[in-house]
Amino acid sequence: MGKVTGFLEFERNDRDYLPVEERIKHWREFVIPLSEQETREQAARCMNCGVPYCHIGCPINNQIPDWNDLVYAGNWEEAARNLLSTNNFPEVTGRVCPAPCEASCTLNIEDVPVTIKTIECAIADRAIENNWIKPEPPAHKTGKKVAIVGGGPSGLTAAYFLARLGHTPVIYEALPKCGGMLRYGIPEYRLPKKVLDFEIQEILDLGCEVKYNQRLGRDFTLAQLEADYDAVYLAIGAWGNTALGIAGENDFEGAWKGTEFLQKRELGEKVDLAGKKVVVVGGGNTAMDAARSSLRMGATEVVLLYRRTRKEMPANAVEIEAAEHEGVKYHFLAAPTRLVGEAGKLKGIEFQRMELGEPDSSGRRRPVPVAGSETVMDCDVVIAAIGQFPLVDWVGDDLKERGLKTTKWKTVEADPRTLQTGIPKIFTGGDLFSGPALVVDAIGAGRRAARSIHYFLSGKPLDFPASAIVKPEKLPESAARAQNPPLGTAGAPPKRYWMSM
Repeated sequence: MGKVTGFLEFERNDRDYLPVEERIKHWREFVIPLSEQETREQAARCMNCGVPYCHIGCPINNQIPDWNDLVYAGNWEEAARNLLSTNNFPEVTGRVCPAPCEASCTLNIEDVPVTIKTIECAIADRAIENNWIKPEPPAHKTGKKVAIVGGGPSGLTAAYFLARLGHTPVIYEALPKCGGMLRYGIPEYRLPKKVLDFEIQEILDLGCEVKYNQRLGRDFTLAQLEADYDAVYLAIGAWGNTALGIAGENDFEGAWKGTEFLQKRELGEKVDLAGKKVVVVGGGNTAMDAARSSLRMGATEVVLLYRRTRKEMPANAVEIEAAEHEGVKYHFLAAPTRLVGEAGKLKGIEFQRMELGEPDSSGRRRPVPVAGSETVMDCDVVIAAIGQFPLVDWVGDDLKERGLKTTKWKTVEADPRTLQTGIPKIFTGGDLFSGPALVVDAIGAGRRAARSIHYFLSGKPLDFPASAIVKPEKLPESAARAQNPPLGTAGAPPKRYWMSM
C-alpha cells in the first residue's frame, strides 16, 4: 500500500474542463489534466484492499491497486507496463469508460471513490509522451491465420493478443479506417482521433493485416473465411439503429438515426445544422453525443426528448451534466408520436406526455402515456438515438443449420465462457455477442476470445474453471453514477465475464 493514510489525507480531486463558452466553439479535447503531484495524491487514496473490488468490477481486470501504488511512488514507467499488460486501449478507456471500477471502489461505503479513470489516463498519456509503448512481436510464429471480422475495439484487441501469441490476424473492416464506434460513434472532443490512431497503429505494427471496405455478406462470405483461415472471430459492432416506430419517420428530410448522424462527420460528409433547431430523442450516450455535436455544428437550439426522468437516463452522469452546461435543453417524460412536415421537409415532432408507472425488467419505472396530452414542437432536424443492435442479415439458413444461431436481440449465440459458436472454428464477441455494451466489455471479450482461439489452434481444451467467469450482469448501481456516487453508498462488486489469459 503506497500511503496507509492517503484516503484520509486527500479529498477526491478530478480533472476539470475548459469553460463552456470556449469549448463549445471547437471539437478539441477540453479536459484539463491533473498535475503530476495531484495525480500521485489521488493514487495515494487507494486503500489496496485485500479483496480489490475495483479489479473485480473492471471487465478487463486491470490491476488497479498495483498501478496506483506505482504512481504514488513516482514509478510511472512500471505503472504503464502494468496497465498495458491487461489493457491495449488505456488512452481510450481513460477517456470514455464510465468507470465501473469506481462504482465498485470500497471507498464508496463511507466516502467517494478513487479517481481510477483519471489516473489511468495520466499513466497512458505519460507512456506515449515518453515512448514507453512499443510493439512486442512474438519470438516465434505459429503459421496459423485468424480472420477477424470487424476492426473495432473487440476485433483489434483479439488481433493484438493473437499476434503476440504468434498467430497471424487478418482484419476485415467494413469502413475506410479501423476503430469501429470509437472512431465513427464517439466525437473528437471526447476521444481525439490522434490518440485512437496511435493505439491502433501499435496493434497493427505487431504484424496485423487489414482489408478495408470489406463488408460481410457483401464483399465476402463466412464460408470463404472458413476455407481460407484456421479460425474466425466475428466482432461486428451494433451498427443497426432502433427505429422510433412512429408516423412520418421515413418521410421527411432532416430525420436521422443517431449513429448515422455521428458517422457522417467522421466520413467527411457535409451536415448543415447552422441556424437549425434540433431535437434528439433518447437518453443514452449516443443521444448525448448527437446533442453536443449538433451544438458544435451550429444548431441554434438543441432539445433532448426522453420518455422517463433524468434519474432514469442511462447515459454517463458526466455527459448529461456537460451537455446541460453546453446548452442542451432537456424535456423529460415525453415520447414522440409522429413527425410533422410538408413537401418532404420536416417541420416538427409531436410528442405525448408520460407518467412513470411500475418498474420494468430494467428496474426503471415504466413510462405510461397521458391521454390527450399530445403536443407539437417545431424543429428542423430529429435525431433518433433510442437504441442499437448488431446487423445479422448475413446469417443465412445454411449457417443456422450448421450451428450458427442468432437470438431475438439480433446477437449471435456462443458459449458464454469461451465465446465459441456452434461452428467450432468460429468465435464471436463484443456487441455481436452481448448486444450494445461498454468499450471495456468489448475489449474484455476480444482478449478472452484470443485465449479461446489460441487454445483451439493449439489443440487444447477451451474450458475455463467453473468459478472463473459468469454471464454479464448489470452493475448493481448504474455505471453512470461511478463518476460521483452518493455518499454512504456501497458499489457492490459486479459479476463480470472475464478471466485473465
